[in-house]
Amino acid sequence: MGEDVRSVRGACEYGPVTGGLPSTQLVLGDEELLVTRAVEKAIEAARAADASTDVRQYEANALAAGELDEMISPSLFGGRRLLIVRGGQDARKDVVAALLDYVKHPDPEVTLVVTHTGGGRAKALAEGLRSAGADVVTAAKLKSHRDRVAFVREELRRGSTRGSEEAAEALLASVGNDLRDLSAACSQLLADVEGRIDAATVARYYRGRAEVSGFTVADAAMVGDVPGALEALRWALHVGVDPVPIADAIADGIRTVARVASAGRGNSYQMASTLGMPAWKIERAQRQGRGWTPEGLVVAMRAAADCNAAVKGGADDRGYALERAVFAVVAARSAESGGSGSGSGFDAEGGPGRRPDPSGRSGGDSGRSGGDSGRSGGDSGRPMDGRAAARAVAAGRGGSVADGRRPGGGR
Repeated sequence: MGEDVRSVRGACEYGPVTGGLPSTQLVLGDEELLVTRAVEKAIEAARAADASTDVRQYEANALAAGELDEMISPSLFGGRRLLIVRGGQDARKDVVAALLDYVKHPDPEVTLVVTHTGGGRAKALAEGLRSAGADVVTAAKLKSHRDRVAFVREELRRGSTRGSEEAAEALLASVGNDLRDLSAACSQLLADVEGRIDAATVARYYRGRAEVSGFTVADAAMVGDVPGALEALRWALHVGVDPVPIADAIADGIRTVARVASAGRGNSYQMASTLGMPAWKIERAQRQGRGWTPEGLVVAMRAAADCNAAVKGGADDRGYALERAVFAVVAARSAESGGSGSGSGFDAEGGPGRRPDPSGRSGGDSGRSGGDSGRSGGDSGRPMDGRAAARAVAAGRGGSVADGRRPGGGR
């Protein structure tokens, strides 16, 4: 993980240049934002050491060995030089040979920076520069969700602002995974917001403006956020997201919470291999599971199965079927075992507007979203221990929620 951490911190600090100016630096990776920042940092460091530094940039695929010899030859006028060769993976064989020969005896007045993706026809150049002792700055794409969360938090920290993990998650859900877009979004938040940035701040600025997926809808529903889930759902349908993956995402969110809860408490990394899912997903499911009971999960699974059957079975109004599922999931979360009411005005079947019977026959006061047992963000109902959650998972094994079959069989 060492290189991954460095790539995240390098991204936020423009790629560190330590111990003064290195004679040779290799910027290794294919994430353009990180590459650009590493080069900018090298230029900044060179000019901080000598404001008159001559900075020259070249494209490796346009260089010939003769030009390279002239480029690295000592200057008649002296002075420091910073030579940047971009796209080293595309360099010709003679240029690769000349560069590797040069770094054996570099000019003390020259800093050579080579950017390289790590592959390509000139892969030997990266390996040779590394072997020769070049200072290596990692600029690889951030492939894991955890690294992207760390990137967002570092971006906010650069502006002397603390951003919560939930804020980083919300920004990723709203803006997407492109680092340039994330960096721009962080800059906008830093410019406009004073103090700590949390998920609510991100929602005010970015909810519904960029990527909205079925998982955005599912995540909001699983924590009882009806307005957020409906807003995300309607925006997703408006921008053309197919209803089928949205229905699948809702089902997946419910099943994931049930599976993680059934495994009991533990370290997410240790649980990852057992459950066959990444640690970040386990941690998110653990947070989402705090408001659920095993009985509520069973009800939610059935609602998701009904939704899948409607969406995949050609319902006249698939959007309405998805909205009913959102209402039903939130009602299941806020109801105690055996209860089905919701003081928000949503019945257990997912329909808006029918309030629970105050006598308690339909859940009564136990279903109030603001009541002691149905708090929207709290530990409603009985705690969900591992055995109870396992029963909830088992209740859904009669049929796959994701493929539209009702738990227990049948469509």
